[in-house]
Amino acid sequence: MQSGMSTSYCTFDRRGVRTQVAKRKIAGNDAAGPAKEKKPEAEGDGHAVAERTRYDCGIVALTAPGIDAEGLARMAAEEAEKCEAAFAFIFHSPSLFTSEAVEAAMRRHAPRLSHAGCTTAGEITPDGIGDGEALAILLPAAHFTVRSALIENISTSGMHTVAGEVERLIHELDDCGDGGPGRKRFAMCLIDGMSFAEEAVTAAIHWALDDIPLVGGSAGDDLRWQKPMLFHNGAVRSDSAVILLVATDLPFNIFKTDNFIPTDAKFVVTASDPDRRVVSEFNARPAAAEYADALGKDAHSLSQMTFASSPVVVRVGGEYFCRAIRDAGADGSLAFACAIDDGVVLTLAEARGMVESTRSALDDLDRRLDGIDMVLGFDCCYRRIDAANRQIMRPMAELYRKYNVVGFGTYGEQYQSMHLNQTLTGIAFGRQAAPRAEAAE
Repeated sequence: MQSGMSTSYCTFDRRGVRTQVAKRKIAGNDAAGPAKEKKPEAEGDGHAVAERTRYDCGIVALTAPGIDAEGLARMAAEEAEKCEAAFAFIFHSPSLFTSEAVEAAMRRHAPRLSHAGCTTAGEITPDGIGDGEALAILLPAAHFTVRSALIENISTSGMHTVAGEVERLIHELDDCGDGGPGRKRFAMCLIDGMSFAEEAVTAAIHWALDDIPLVGGSAGDDLRWQKPMLFHNGAVRSDSAVILLVATDLPFNIFKTDNFIPTDAKFVVTASDPDRRVVSEFNARPAAAEYADALGKDAHSLSQMTFASSPVVVRVGGEYFCRAIRDAGADGSLAFACAIDDGVVLTLAEARGMVESTRSALDDLDRRLDGIDMVLGFDCCYRRIDAANRQIMRPMAELYRKYNVVGFGTYGEQYQSMHLNQTLTGIAFGRQAAPRAEAAE
C-alpha cells in the first residue's frame, strides 16, 4: 500500500535577509503569544463579547460569537483606524447574517476600508474551530500592499478574462513599487464553491501569475450546497471569484496538507455528467452501489460521514489528490465537489491520522519560518465532518490554537494550479525580521 498523505510547501523570505524571531510559548518556550483583549460589543438588544487578537506581525483577528453585521463592521472600522489596515477579510456563516447586510454595514462604518470575504462552512477563530460565527482579519499597511478584483459570472467567463484581471493586478503592484523595498508577493483567491468552475479559474489565475505562489478556498453555505456568496468592496455576488495580489515584507510559506491513504480498490468513471459533476456509473455499475460494495455497506446507508471517512482520490504526477463525493442521488448516482469526467480512474482511500498529519505539517512550517506567528487557513468542510465523526474536534481545535490558525471551512481548496478537496491549505506568516545593521562606510 502506498501512502497518500502529503504536505507541500513553498517558502518565501525577505530578499537576502535571514529572519531571527522569537519562538512562541509552546511546551515551555518563553516568548509571548498573540495579544488578546475582550470587550462587550453592542449586538441587537444585548451584547456580544468581542475578542481582538493581535499577532506579532501586526495582523489583527476580530471575533464576537453571536454578533450582527453592524457590530462586526463597527469593530472592523475601529480596529482598521488603530492598526492603519490596508485590507480586511471577512468570513461569516450565512446562518448568522447575510453578505448583503455585511456590505451595507461596511458602507456605513468603514466606507474607505478595502475588503473582501465570503460565506463559510464553518469558521476557524483564535479560540479554535467554530460554527455559525463571523471573523474579520485585518492586514496592516505597514507590512502589506494589497490589490484585489472581483470576477463575476465565472461559470461562463473564459480563461482570458481571469488571466487579464490577474495581469492588471500585477501591473498595479508594479506601479506602486510593491509598497516598499524588500517585499515578496503571493496571490490568494476566494471562489464560489457551487460554481463548478473552480478548476478552470484556479488554472487561469496560476497561469497568469507566472512564479507568484497561489493559495485559496471555496466559499460555502453551511453545508446547504445551494448558493455561497462572495463580496468585495460593496458588491455581493454568487458565481464569482475574488483575486488578491499581496506584497509583504514578512516571511511567509504557503502549504497544503491532507491525511488520506489510498487502498487497492479502483473505480473507473464509465458514465457521468461533467457539467453537473455527477457520476452515474463506476466500473459499468451504478456508482453509489459500486462505491458502497467496496466499503461493505448498503448504498442506502451512504452519508456525508461515509464520504468524509472514505474519500476517493485521483493520481496526478505521482501524487494523490482527493475528489470529494458531495451526495448520493436517489437514482444511484454520486455528486462530486470537483471536476469529474468519463475515463477518470479513482482510488478508494481511507482518511487517517488527521491530528498527526496536521501537527507534522505545522511543526515543519514552524521550523521553516523560525517560528509561526499566524496562519490563514482554508480547511475543507469534509475534514471537519470526519473530525466530528472520529471525535477528534478537540485536539484539532487545540492544534489550531497552538499555531494561531484562523480562517474558514471550505467547499474546496486551491494550491498553486490545483483545485483540491479534503485538504487544508493556507499561508503561514513569521514575525518581521529585525532590520540588518548597515556596514559602516
